[in-house]
Amino acid sequence: MTLAGWTQAHRRSILFLLALLALAGLVAAFRLPVSLFPTVDFPRVVVSIDAGDQPAEQMEMLVTRPVEEAVRRVPGMRNVRSTTSRGSAEVSITFDWGLDMAAAALQVNAAIAQVQGTLPAATQVLVRRMDPTVFPIIAYSLVSSTMSEVALHDLAEFTLRPALSSVDGVARVQVQGGAIEEYRVTVDPARLAAVGLALDDVAKAVSAANVISAVGRLEDHYKLYLAVSDTRLDSLARLRALVLRNPAGGMVRLADVAGVDASTAPNWTRVTADGRDAVLFSVYQQPGSNSVQIAQDIKARLDGLRKQLPPGVQIASWYDQSELVTASAASVRDAVLIGIGLSAAVLLLFLRNLKVTLIAIVVVPAVLASTVVLLYVLGMSFNIMTLGGMAAAVGLIIDDAIVMIEHIMRRLQGGEGEVHKRVMAAALEFLRPLAGSSASTLVIFVPLAFLSGVTGAFFKALSLTMAAALFISFLVSWLAVPLLADRFLNAKDAEHAPDSRLVRWLHGHYRRVFGALLARPWLLLIGVLPLLLAGVAAYRAVGSGFMPAMDEGGFVLDYRAPPGTALTETDRLLRQVEGIIRATPDVATYSRRTGAGLGGGLNEANQGDFFVRLKPSGRRPVDQVMDDIRGRIEHQVPGVEVEMAQLMEDLIGDLTAVPQPVEIKIFGDRPGTLAASARAVAARLSKIDGVVDVKDGINPAGDALDIRVDPARAALEGMDADAITRYVSSVLSGTVATHVPGGVKMVDVRIWVPQNQRTTETDLRQLRVVAPDGHVFPLQRVAGIHAVTGQAQITRENLKRMVAVTARISGRDLGSVIADVQKMMAQPRTLPADSYYQLGGLYEQQQIAFHGLMAVFAAASALVFLLLLFMYESFRLALSILVTALLAVSAVFIGLWLTHIELNISAMMGMTMIIGMATEVAIFYYSEQQELVADRPREQALLEAGLNRMRPIAMTTLAAILTLLPLAFALGRGAEMQQPLAIAIISGLVVQLPLVLLLMPVLFHLMRGRSSGADEA
Repeated sequence: MTLAGWTQAHRRSILFLLALLALAGLVAAFRLPVSLFPTVDFPRVVVSIDAGDQPAEQMEMLVTRPVEEAVRRVPGMRNVRSTTSRGSAEVSITFDWGLDMAAAALQVNAAIAQVQGTLPAATQVLVRRMDPTVFPIIAYSLVSSTMSEVALHDLAEFTLRPALSSVDGVARVQVQGGAIEEYRVTVDPARLAAVGLALDDVAKAVSAANVISAVGRLEDHYKLYLAVSDTRLDSLARLRALVLRNPAGGMVRLADVAGVDASTAPNWTRVTADGRDAVLFSVYQQPGSNSVQIAQDIKARLDGLRKQLPPGVQIASWYDQSELVTASAASVRDAVLIGIGLSAAVLLLFLRNLKVTLIAIVVVPAVLASTVVLLYVLGMSFNIMTLGGMAAAVGLIIDDAIVMIEHIMRRLQGGEGEVHKRVMAAALEFLRPLAGSSASTLVIFVPLAFLSGVTGAFFKALSLTMAAALFISFLVSWLAVPLLADRFLNAKDAEHAPDSRLVRWLHGHYRRVFGALLARPWLLLIGVLPLLLAGVAAYRAVGSGFMPAMDEGGFVLDYRAPPGTALTETDRLLRQVEGIIRATPDVATYSRRTGAGLGGGLNEANQGDFFVRLKPSGRRPVDQVMDDIRGRIEHQVPGVEVEMAQLMEDLIGDLTAVPQPVEIKIFGDRPGTLAASARAVAARLSKIDGVVDVKDGINPAGDALDIRVDPARAALEGMDADAITRYVSSVLSGTVATHVPGGVKMVDVRIWVPQNQRTTETDLRQLRVVAPDGHVFPLQRVAGIHAVTGQAQITRENLKRMVAVTARISGRDLGSVIADVQKMMAQPRTLPADSYYQLGGLYEQQQIAFHGLMAVFAAASALVFLLLLFMYESFRLALSILVTALLAVSAVFIGLWLTHIELNISAMMGMTMIIGMATEVAIFYYSEQQELVADRPREQALLEAGLNRMRPIAMTTLAAILTLLPLAFALGRGAEMQQPLAIAIISGLVVQLPLVLLLMPVLFHLMRGRSSGADEA
């Protein structure tokens, strides 16, 4: 049985299988996880170290260096970068892409454990992997005009957090802001001294009294009892009545020497929402979970909880990632529908047959649905890359259906015999060129499987989606389209339709132009030379970037007040910033953290961030809003440094270590020289056009009061330095002596002195210290107290000290800015002789990505050439096709330049795909030419092949362009990610038709010589 016969015999099972796959795709679409980006295992581990309040220099020598040396021994480690400040350090380890990061994190833990014993006592180490779930997917604010900050925090912590944590896919719920309740024991030092007690005595008495313990068992009345001694201090009254001493003259209770009241824990952070003090709670997802479904479940859970909330409590959303995801999905849906509609119009225009149009159009949803099944089997998700891949593949999917149905129609209308036999014969005849054309596009995606870095992490999902769709499209076009044509087309459809006036006009002009080019091939230069020159000029003029810019509908504003600025002063400055944000008509809502960060980490009291959410419509682009707010802050709030970025852009930067596009890493061994060089470079960098948010990388801690206890003087007072240090700590910070139950929570009991005795430096100098024998002396008698300027952070990369000068870009492309930076750094005496610099940041990632994509481009070209050799066994033919495809690439740069789109990794993906797409239509041409040349002169075969293939090539080219237009215009949110890819492909397709029909056959004719007859290999 022939293949056509087998296909016809099993047509019902084949069509049912395809329908079943499409139906399964619809079911899988509702089960597939939905997220903004693909699940990516970023090769970065961060080690956070807390070692008290040690000076930065000592911290670096005793803690950071041993940890750096330890983690460098972990296999696969590529780069180690550390930042050390007073009492804390962060070590970032970057590994090779593709490693098992769970195992790598365990190995880092094991390496640090080996040196843990050499680190200072009480050093705390936290190792965490970096992945896209480090930022929340949805976040809310709680405000109330009737509830206290304590009650509002408890509501979020003990009511909302447990309820939301049980939602499927939620990793954790973080609560920020408000106040934490504690019982405050404010001791009067005079009264305490009068009864011969010290602060430490009070703390020990409170701790000893608050005990519950089992003291034994007792068997009586046929039962075994557990005897429990319970002396817990479960109320303020019992705490006040606590007996501190019971001398002969009478008992001394806690209330006799101290005030005992409900209070709040010391707090060096401030959280607001829309200008009001607030409590924020943020929801984080588990890796691989469905962010849209989580957001829906969170909203539903909150709707059910609103009825239980106290009156006057308001819940408002200030961030919702699912809105961007769903808007992006809607944009892709609209792009697909618009593309299908435009393609249908093209088919009707050329074929003028509704049934044929419907047969070709029905292929698209069937292929896309089947692609969803494959995504589900591979454990992938709907995200901005897979959805974009499906939208970009629509044009290629319909191309396969168009060329197959057009070939069937041409054979029907130009042949004799039964319709059924002619349909299946045409399908079998076209199998080889269809398979070759599909393979030419599919092999483009093979090198992408070996692409690493951020490009590979994100665009592998897009390329896999497109490759799967194209392979399924081939199968459907080969099997289903002929069967549907055989079922629905009849003798009337097979009647020969005369060519339209437009077709006759095109054919006539094509004959004249083609004949002239064959006779005078040098005329090709009239078209090719301007194309090449314009391509080269556009390549030099077009800007370059990294990831495509996308309007996320909001942005992060990081800020920093001068080092050492008090929380109250920072808050005063930021109230002015809030006024600027509120006065911006594009802003819908915002939240602010001071002394904390969006990701949950703690900062100094002089720094923090805003998240500003913009209105969904009727506003300026996000870049313009950021520039406007930045300019007004710099003008109206001097002293506050700001840095702005969209959240996902910042997230990708954080995951790859450095979020800023521009980073100049200055290396040297002399700290003073490094700092001076960094300031000079930052000053010159700020003068470059388009450079904003310049930071010199010198981040000093706040000023400190250095208390130096003289051991000899302390000994004269009957004390040692450690005892005096502990006493000062208990006065300034208080002592949490114990915890008492307070409903669903435990409440700290803090022993402290009155605030008016610990407010100023003078208070500290005159602090009255009680010696063991009861006499009292001022602290300044045994200690020197001096104000010292805060030490700057110490940054090291691969064990070498460095300072990183960073900046962001506004209104320019990354490539041109870096070119200016390189010119600036190349000027004489920019750096001392013993210093050198390297460029890092997103530019470094861009260069890694570009080098990888250029290798992919070269590999794809080689694979296409190999495929052509396999199909035709002719170097000349394969070379003529490849040269034509490479010439089409020059139009990509022209298109990017005309549309003011940067050459980024998305555009380079489109540039690579043009090689396969141009080869695809070239194969359609040569399949016809190879058939014709057997019985006619080569020149005539070349001409007739062009005439016969002009219609299908024009149809596929026009259909592909029209299906990509919605992406090229970036219609809808999130479409900007695929806009460069769409513009790059469209630009190549615009010149594809004349190149394939005119340049390629003339070039092949020149390489073959002017002999007539059949082509030999």
